[in-house]
Amino acid sequence: MKTIDQLLADGVAGKRVFVRADLNVPLDGTTITDDGRIRAVVPTVTKLADAGARVVVASHLGRPKGAPDPAFSLAPAAARLGELLGRDVAFATDTVGESAKSVVAGLADGQVAVVENLRFNPGETSKDDAERGAFADRLADLADLYVGDGFGAVHRKHASVYDLPARLPHAAGYLIATEVGVLKKLTEEVRRPYAVVLGGAKVSDKLGVIENLLEKADRILIGGGMAYTFLKAEGHEVGTSLLQEDQVPVVQDYLARAKDKGVEFVLPVDVLVAPGFPDLKTKAPAHPTTVAADAIPADQEGLDIGPETRKLYASKLADAATVFWNGPMGVFEHPDYAEGTRAVAQALVDSPAFSVVGGGDSAAAVRTLGFDEKAFGHISTGGGASLEYLEGKTLPGLAALED
Repeated sequence: MKTIDQLLADGVAGKRVFVRADLNVPLDGTTITDDGRIRAVVPTVTKLADAGARVVVASHLGRPKGAPDPAFSLAPAAARLGELLGRDVAFATDTVGESAKSVVAGLADGQVAVVENLRFNPGETSKDDAERGAFADRLADLADLYVGDGFGAVHRKHASVYDLPARLPHAAGYLIATEVGVLKKLTEEVRRPYAVVLGGAKVSDKLGVIENLLEKADRILIGGGMAYTFLKAEGHEVGTSLLQEDQVPVVQDYLARAKDKGVEFVLPVDVLVAPGFPDLKTKAPAHPTTVAADAIPADQEGLDIGPETRKLYASKLADAATVFWNGPMGVFEHPDYAEGTRAVAQALVDSPAFSVVGGGDSAAAVRTLGFDEKAFGHISTGGGASLEYLEGKTLPGLAALED
């Protein structure tokens, strides 16, 4: 895989460099609530611009239906990128239309532009190779070189991720190089003990990674909504908690296989429950009750791990040399259910382990709960991409950058 430094050594001054970034940031209206993904691409864009490239930044945001939708405009992200770069950033109001052509044509050496949301064009996400390729051809007309730096999208076979690199000389940006290097430490160069913390809503989202980690991890800690399917698999009542009944046999198989392989599965010993889901808009007090994990009342819903589980999980992470964490332990967006996620984050901060926060809600939780990002070994920008890499899958966006 060619690196951006090799591209720079060949010279980029005066050349149009298409940077496929991941500016898919959460928005409250037009206000960015977490700019982590924008900050992650700044080193690549800065290096290219300082070298005299005419930088064209492109990304998706959200899931528009293949047509322009103001709610998913990249305009706020473009403005924030300009603030972080400390330089003006031009914005094209379309992706490959007249505005994009005009804005890119107007760039001088060292200047930067952002084009509108790639997913406003149906060719970006099309499953039809010809339609996707036709869109990639139009994107290629805007550039001389391609830099892939949108790690959060590399597991997608999309035009700007997979097809466009085949049409232009290409290289991996600093973010992708860093992300891949970190993931190799979780798969090929693992220091032990290796602990994995998995949370989030659904077991089904994590099946592939659990399957693969049974061959690699020393212990797997389970939290979040997916924990209740594990508790059900052990024969416990889970009340009205989130449950994937159809996955219970799969989980039972995993638990048995883990025992045979000497992999320790650690499940909650107590949980916070309430009669229903909390109001995340008003964050009104929820008044949860703590109960043993094997004694959840039939009319109650589990919404976070309890205080004894927090202590248990912290102890299981204290001696680890490598930790991968993906998924919150509870409904961290509400203060009454944030302590489980906070406890895991704090345990990683306190541990000497090389700790990787696997993107998505985990990364958002770390920032929302006020932790210093530098206290962790790495905070990934791509939860889905990280998980698929750990599953052992070939990621289209990485394959496309291979020479």
